[in-house]
Amino acid sequence: MTPQSDFSLPILVTGASGFIGARVIERLNLLGRPIISVDEPETFALRHEHTQLDFGTRWSIEQLDQFLTEHRGSSTRAFDCIFHMGAISDTTELNEEKLRIRNILASQKLWQYASHTQTPFFYASSAATYGEGENGYQDDESQFDGLRPLNPYGESKRLFDIWALQQEQQGVYPPTWAGFKFFNVYGFGERHKGKMASVVLHAFDQIQSKGTVRLFKSHRDGIADGDQKRDFIWVNDVVDVLFFAWNSGLKRGVYNLGTGRARSFQELVLAVFEALGKPPQIEYIDTPIELRARYQYFTQAEMGRLRQAGYTAPFTSLESGVKHTVKQLLEESMPNQELSK
Repeated sequence: MTPQSDFSLPILVTGASGFIGARVIERLNLLGRPIISVDEPETFALRHEHTQLDFGTRWSIEQLDQFLTEHRGSSTRAFDCIFHMGAISDTTELNEEKLRIRNILASQKLWQYASHTQTPFFYASSAATYGEGENGYQDDESQFDGLRPLNPYGESKRLFDIWALQQEQQGVYPPTWAGFKFFNVYGFGERHKGKMASVVLHAFDQIQSKGTVRLFKSHRDGIADGDQKRDFIWVNDVVDVLFFAWNSGLKRGVYNLGTGRARSFQELVLAVFEALGKPPQIEYIDTPIELRARYQYFTQAEMGRLRQAGYTAPFTSLESGVKHTVKQLLEESMPNQELSK
């Protein structure tokens, strides 16, 4: 852990019952660390993927806000580390005021608290900040002002990144901090996300129910149907990087977090068919009109800065990550049956 670690203090995890937050909780459970989990209270009970997790002390979002208000300006540290994974993550959310309150103002309060109390702080940014990707996917902090996200969600993440960097320039920042621009994260524990869950989960469900997967057609010249590409990263790799940042004392910065290799949706779906041992059947459908203007055809993280910062572990291949995910999904749906290895 970092030199500032105090094992008597709990770890604060926001968005704890969410997809990535729950996997952070899972890792902290393995370490035996005390936890304060923040999320909407009902979500802890409703999401059955999390029944084996120990969330420690549970706070509502309102309880955290009250705590931060009461301790504004305090220098007394209450948490050993803050993993801020909580946010509105729906890329189709168009209520900009709602996004401002949850994704920007709430993050600013946590940043200020972490700065005043000298608490390590790690937060979720997003590759959605890059928009169409016309300027590439280089995590060059000097270029963040010029990024043009395709939706209000991406803009909310971009604005907080810029604000955090401005705070650092003004001398207000945690002793160790990092924001991570998550690319397309997939893995076990995202069923509650519904339409926003990864294509891995949607493909699994479609294959199990109908034997066929539906993918969007391409509406761009030179790109075949199903050949739209994303940088898909397994959630376990994301958690590995978050804990590397904490354990290594990564000093500061906003970093890309993908694999550095774009793969097509067709390749992803074929990996799901392979993991299930079923023949591929893919149907291509029109992309809804309302999504076309905001639909990305290619994303690929430039990973040089994180590598230079000392993260050397290889990222899990798409095929291997999908295989692990499908195995867990099968175990969840057939808990009492012996599954083949």
